[in-house]
Amino acid sequence: MIYETLLAEDFTRLHPKLQERYRLPLGQPFHAQGTMQVIHSGPRLLRPMYKFFTKTDFLFPESGEEIPFTITNTARMNNEKDAEVYWERTFYFPMATRKFNATMTVDLERQIVKDYLGDPSLFYSDLKMDVTKDGSLMIRSAEQRAVFGRKEVGLPKKLTGRVVVTEGYDDVLDVYTIHVSIYNDFIGRMMMYAGQFTPCAQ
Repeated sequence: MIYETLLAEDFTRLHPKLQERYRLPLGQPFHAQGTMQVIHSGPRLLRPMYKFFTKTDFLFPESGEEIPFTITNTARMNNEKDAEVYWERTFYFPMATRKFNATMTVDLERQIVKDYLGDPSLFYSDLKMDVTKDGSLMIRSAEQRAVFGRKEVGLPKKLTGRVVVTEGYDDVLDVYTIHVSIYNDFIGRMMMYAGQFTPCAQ
């Protein structure tokens, strides 16, 4: 829905399975389950902060391999009557269950996705979306802000996380693939995960 509107003609260059996944009509959530082959959290010095972020379904301190997870994307209308997509990602570590949620809308004038991270949101990021030659979806972050209730404060570059997401489809294995990297120039890796998933009934 919002992604098809933003990408316009480029939407048709996505792999057919990604077109199916990202149309997201109102009232028809996309549910999937899969496995993250690897999840790397940030450096040890950030673990207290990440532990706090778990209270808002944002970043988390755990790392691991072969971690089961689920994802649900729901298109809905917000209080301003704009279409938005609510992302719910749940990771089932052996000793804890963690969530990484977000709410996205589209700014057609600026040609970006507006991404509010966490629930309630503590961070905001502009996202730019492109379609690769092989039909994958490439997402990159741009401007980022800290969110304090109704107030938002722009973050200097040294405090931002450079986000790169690649989502594709493996025709041989018949699965969606995902690779997410969040990197800060000063701290280094803040989060990385890579895995695969398939649609499922709720």
